[in-house]
Amino acid sequence: MSERAERLREARVKAGYRFASDAANALGIVTSTYRAHENGQNDFELGEAEVYGRKFNVDPLWLLTGTDRRTSIPLPPATTLPEVHAPDARVGAKVIGQGEKIPVFGQAVGGVDGEFIMNGNVLYEVMAPPILSDVSGAYAVSVSGDSMHPRYEDGEVCFVDPSRRVRKGDYVIAQIRLEESGALLAYVKKFVRHNSSELVLEQFNPPKELRFEAHTVHSVHYIALAGNA
Repeated sequence: MSERAERLREARVKAGYRFASDAANALGIVTSTYRAHENGQNDFELGEAEVYGRKFNVDPLWLLTGTDRRTSIPLPPATTLPEVHAPDARVGAKVIGQGEKIPVFGQAVGGVDGEFIMNGNVLYEVMAPPILSDVSGAYAVSVSGDSMHPRYEDGEVCFVDPSRRVRKGDYVIAQIRLEESGALLAYVKKFVRHNSSELVLEQFNPPKELRFEAHTVHSVHYIALAGNA
């Protein structure tokens, strides 16, 4: 190892860089390039000595010749920051009034497939989410049971847009009247298809398809979003 390379290694260690790779990373240069200078494989000149001297806090001349002038390394000129203008944002007027409230339907305990009687019984009212605030007839339902876990949890509220067209893969609430004079039963499920002969819905827990004859289907409405309310 040359004396110049030895001085570079000494400066690096005294500067607190245990490994050559640490110094190279701090300098922002390729590790192999720095190692070649420190092990004497490649020589380094004044420009590189100045970079090393600034990082390791030594005189570049000392790195090159062993003579320490004890001069301070000039710092780069200060960067002039652009002028920053005072904030000009304005606080708008306070929002007055409340948004639209929508009813939440459901019952505490659902049936085998999570269905509940849709008899118009309102559990409570909640504020309509923004996407439903202007939708006529929007409503919400409270999920009963875990038949759609993990998509929907027991007690979670599904917000319904009755005006939106339903497509395959959408999550819906279907109202079914199994008996001519019977009550409407509501099912929160995944929509598969609906044609002139049947409505097919998908259930997750346990996995299965529910099929209803077309004449028993009262409505199939799109679930826009769900969550705790």
